Amino acid sequence: MSVSITHTELEEWLTARVLAYGKVEEGSFTLDTPLTQLGLDSVYALTLCGDIEDAYEIDVDPVIVWDFPTIRLLAGGLADQMRAAA
Repeated sequence: MSVSITHTELEEWLTARVLAYGKVEEGSFTLDTPLTQLGLDSVYALTLCGDIEDAYEIDVDPVIVWDFPTIRLLAGGLADQMRAAA
């Protein structure tokens, strides 16, 4: 994997994805708001994982969004996975 990204950049990217899906408005949540409160469901989880895979060239199991249930935690989990894949 050739993508190098910081934890903060991952948080920003994930926040942008959440906003792009249109289920919440900017400023209405924090990095620690549970993804389920942001409208996350199984379809949303699959879409988000597909976006992650496309953007960062890593395989992501959709259960990652349940294992890391906030943007902050998910960014950390993804950063760990990217380091392991490097």
